[in-house]
Amino acid sequence: MRKIKNEELNRLSPEEFKTAEKIPAVLVLDDVRSAMNVGSAFRTSDAFRIEKIYLCGITAKPPHREINKTALGAQDSVEWNHAELISDCISELKKEGYQIVAVEQADESVSLLDFEINKEAKYAFVFGNEVFGVNDKVVETADKVLEIPQYGTKHSLNISVSIGVVLWDFVSKTKKLPT
Repeated sequence: MRKIKNEELNRLSPEEFKTAEKIPAVLVLDDVRSAMNVGSAFRTSDAFRIEKIYLCGITAKPPHREINKTALGAQDSVEWNHAELISDCISELKKEGYQIVAVEQADESVSLLDFEINKEAKYAFVFGNEVFGVNDKVVETADKVLEIPQYGTKHSLNISVSIGVVLWDFVSKTKKLPT
């Protein structure tokens, strides 16, 4: 067994990525303080061919040195948009037919283990501030609140880890991995 070289992976160019079939999901990052977490979101979104990232509130936006450092070029392949107010972003996504899924711990949350995907629907996964989580109004108006089960002493995962866990679960359940 040997490691595969990067040139053997046959990855898409950024231009090919932009026109390739995407997974029917977008990310919404609201008031994410760490530009490195934003860069990680871009890189993970590129890996799973997510449609778009919405950067809301104080969330850093490209071009940014720390985003570039962790995104490793994915900031150039993944489409993104900025909205000052998360409420405007959510309202627009609802009009476009997206199911709004807040990733948060809430009294009526659905465990990721029990999250059932409608393969015909489009999803917007909302991730909030590293300290305060998803905005309360978004949690109240979301179509679903999704919770990642945790079994240790900590109350939360790093946002970049949460994004990876949720997107992998979504892709594996939809079985819509692009070719």
